[in-house]
Amino acid sequence: MNRRSLLIRAGAVAAAVGGGLWLKDHVLWRRPRVTFGADGTSGWLGFVVPRTLLPTVRVRLAGRDLTALVDSGAQYSVIDRRLVAELGLDNLFDMPLIAYGVDGRAQMGRGVTLDLAVGGARVGRLRAGILDLGPLSEEEGLGAPLILGQDLLMEAALEMDLRQRRLRLIDAAQRVLPSAYRPLPVRRSGTALVAQAVVEGAQVKAVVDTGSSALLALSEGVAQSAGLLDGRPERAGSSIVLGGVARARMIQARTVALGGETWRDVTTAVYAEQALPNYPDALLGMEAFAGRDVILDLSDGQLHLAPLMDVTIV
Repeated sequence: MNRRSLLIRAGAVAAAVGGGLWLKDHVLWRRPRVTFGADGTSGWLGFVVPRTLLPTVRVRLAGRDLTALVDSGAQYSVIDRRLVAELGLDNLFDMPLIAYGVDGRAQMGRGVTLDLAVGGARVGRLRAGILDLGPLSEEEGLGAPLILGQDLLMEAALEMDLRQRRLRLIDAAQRVLPSAYRPLPVRRSGTALVAQAVVEGAQVKAVVDTGSSALLALSEGVAQSAGLLDGRPERAGSSIVLGGVARARMIQARTVALGGETWRDVTTAVYAEQALPNYPDALLGMEAFAGRDVILDLSDGQLHLAPLMDVTIV
């Protein structure tokens, strides 16, 4: 297993800029402008990074094709500092900006306004934080120097076909929901989607995080409340986070339930508690949707899934 697949598939908070990136701004961060193709979508785009369900796609920015991670857990979009220098981007703006990874590591940064293409969709005036993404942007990590966050997803619904590992952005005003889809019980908290999961009988509020590969990741406090820190076996894990790699404790949860579905013997990442604003109790990652068709609409606070033949995963 190479280093990339180890970091992404370790089951920890892989690419956890999603779960832990909480950019705190003190001036208006305006929404981007998104225009779609004739069919009201970006067209289907295949995932770029192999061996992972993380939604990585090609985008066109400043005349170059780049890999971007579509991350429903990131409050704002982010671009790697080195890429800004390479592209010679000069549409910069100063603002008091601080970002935290799930490991509590902080960065100060500036902002830049971007115009880019995501398939047949055009995204204009996207404001992105300029930060050191570390392994997230490097080939031995995820190779995605651009994170497309909740600011974009408030303007475009996200449809994912995880059997074929592809996605498309949709004009929410034109979205037609297939009759077979059913809603997952979620609510919007700010610009994030929060789902109510049950871990060994304990209620857990989890941020729906397409930037996390694991089915579920918990803070230590929530893991303690759920009874997972009872002396059962655990092993060390690692995850790519904002600016580096963080350690996590890998502990098996006997059951995890969500929206009428139950998973058994789930390897769960447990990360150290951080005294930070908006720090998530838990992250619900891409393994929760493996093999499914998913439509995520942040603006309406909804998430719909295509049904599985067998809803119990053993």
